[in-house]
Amino acid sequence: MSQTTSRQSPAIHRAGTDMRQSPAGIATAPFWVESLVESNENGGLTALRCALEPGVMTRWHTHPHGQILYVLSGVGLAERFGGSAEELRAGDCITFAPNERHRHGAAPESTFSYISIQAAQDGSAVTWLEERP
Repeated sequence: MSQTTSRQSPAIHRAGTDMRQSPAGIATAPFWVESLVESNENGGLTALRCALEPGVMTRWHTHPHGQILYVLSGVGLAERFGGSAEELRAGDCITFAPNERHRHGAAPESTFSYISIQAAQDGSAVTWLEERP
């Protein structure tokens, strides 16, 4: 007797189907966020595509399991607490350690688009810190 297994079709996220503005107060200005992977769909992993206008910078924040940013376009800045801002360009990838205090955003004269990957813990993938970037 043969046993059959059911296979799920791969989930395909169609570009632009879940675009929204960032929550108020997490950056110097709202920016566009597209949810690519939700934590409840993939064992706690989340992935977002973000698009920022020139000069938009996030508040300081941490991620319980760290974060990976992969730059899609434009010029951005990433800063680790206590360090200096590092320039990021298309194709660059930067990682932040678990609970490392950091911020990132668009350079003053350029838009900035990236994919952000992080894992949730106890239902949250980010802890926002100071009110002002």
